[in-house]
Amino acid sequence: MTILLLFSLLSPVGQAFSQAIKSSQKTRVIVTSDGEIDDECSLVRFLLYANEWDIEGIITSSSQYHWHGHKWAGDDWAEPYLNAYEQVYPNLLKHDQNYPSPAYLRAHTFLGNVEAEGEMDSITAGSEHIVQVLLDESDPRPIWLQAWGGTNTIARALKTIEEKHPDKMAGVAKKLRFFFIWEQDNTYQSYIRPHWGKYNILTIISDQFIALFYHWKKYLPQQQQTYLAGPWMNENILHNHGPLCASYKAHGSGDKGFVAGDFRSEGDSPAFMHTIVTGLRSLESPDWGGWGGRYVKIRENTWLDPVSEPGYTYPEGRWYGNSAWGRERLKKDIPNDQELTNYLKPLWRWTDVLQNDFAARADWCVKSYNQANHPPLVKLAHALDLTARPGTTVRLSAKGTTDPDGNKLTYRWWQYAEADTYPGTVAIQNGTKQNASVSVPADARKGQTIHLICEVTDNGTPQLTRYQRVVIEVN
Repeated sequence: MTILLLFSLLSPVGQAFSQAIKSSQKTRVIVTSDGEIDDECSLVRFLLYANEWDIEGIITSSSQYHWHGHKWAGDDWAEPYLNAYEQVYPNLLKHDQNYPSPAYLRAHTFLGNVEAEGEMDSITAGSEHIVQVLLDESDPRPIWLQAWGGTNTIARALKTIEEKHPDKMAGVAKKLRFFFIWEQDNTYQSYIRPHWGKYNILTIISDQFIALFYHWKKYLPQQQQTYLAGPWMNENILHNHGPLCASYKAHGSGDKGFVAGDFRSEGDSPAFMHTIVTGLRSLESPDWGGWGGRYVKIRENTWLDPVSEPGYTYPEGRWYGNSAWGRERLKKDIPNDQELTNYLKPLWRWTDVLQNDFAARADWCVKSYNQANHPPLVKLAHALDLTARPGTTVRLSAKGTTDPDGNKLTYRWWQYAEADTYPGTVAIQNGTKQNASVSVPADARKGQTIHLICEVTDNGTPQLTRYQRVVIEVN
C-alpha cells in the first residue's frame, strides 16, 4: 500500500519553530566568553555568522582557566576582532543585509564578572546587560545564553533578578535556553540549579566540543582532519580573505605536532552552531542532533552527551574537565581510541560541511555576490511532520528546492537513526533523487518516530549543504 501522507502533527515546540521561520524571526543569542585563544578563534567564525541571529550581547566572563591575573587575554580582547569585522562589513553586506553594524556589536559588548574563578558577587556591566535583556517583556522570543567560559556572569544576572524582581523569575525562565561548554566554574551547581532549577530551563552542557578541541589529531577520522589541516586552512580561510580571517589564530610553524595553518581549537563554537538554522531542526530538541552535536536528557531538563559505555552513571554534579566522559577518556591517551572517536561523532560528522560553509563565509569577506557561493534553499513539497501506519510507503519530495547561484544540486535522503525512537533501519528508495520514498517497517509501533534527512549539496566552490528533516510518527 502506497500513501501520500495527509497530516502534519507538529508539537507545540515544532509549531513555534515553524511560525518563527515563517515570520523570518531570528534566534536571540547572548555570548559569555573567557577570552581563551580558542574563544578568539570561535569569535571569528561567530562574527562571520552574525547575520544568522539577533545578537543581544557579547560579554567577557571568567572561568576556572582564565580570570584577572591568571592567563588573562585582557578586558578588551574582543576589540581587535570587532575592528577586523568593521573592515569586512561592507563586503559582507553584499551577501546579506542582515549583518549587524560594527557600531551595534560594540554597543552590545560588555565586561562581566572576571575578577576570579566563579566570582558572582559583583554587579557588572555585563551582568546588568543580561538582566536588562531578560527583563524586557517586549520580545517573547527565547534567548540562548551561551557560556563559552564560566557561568558566573550569567549567575550574577539571575541572582540580581531573584533579589530585585522575584516576581519576574518565572517569566524570565520561560524565555531562557542554556548552552554551556562544560561547567567551567561551580556557579551553575552552587547557584543557578538550586535557585532556578524549579523552572526546568532547557540546559545543554557539552563535552562533545572536544571534537573541535586542541587535540583533534588524536581522535578525528583522517577524512575529517583534511578540513582542519594547514593546507586547507591556509587556502580557504587564513590567506587572501581579509583582515578578520587573517586574525584567526591557527597554529604556527613552531608548534609541536602541527604545521603552519593547522586548525588550533574552536571548543566554544558548538554553542552557536546549535542555533544556526540549517533545516536540521535541532532547536526543536537537543536529541535530534545538528551542527552543534546531539545530546540526551539526563535529569530535570538537563541534556548531556550520549555515553554508550555499559553501566555508565552520569555524575550528579558538574559536567566538566574532571568528570565529563570524553575528557576523562582523552586523559587515558589510548592510541587510536575508537570509543572516543565514536563518542564525538554527533559533532565531527559535520566537519566537512561546517568547514566548507566557513570557507564560503570567508569568501564573502572579499568577493562579490556573483563570485561567491551561497547555500541551497531546501524546500519540501509536503509537511515536515507526517504520520504513517506500519507497512506503508511514504512518498518524499524536495520539489521546490532552489539554489541562489543557479548551481546544480545533488540530493541524499538518509535516516538519522540516533534520533529515532523506532529502533531499526528503514529502507529508502531513490535516496539520491529529488523525489524518494521510505517503507515504514511492519514492526514499527504506534508513537515511534523515524527521522529522515533530505540533504542537498550544490556544486559551487566551496560546495555548500543544507537540509530538511522529516519526522514520521507511526500511528
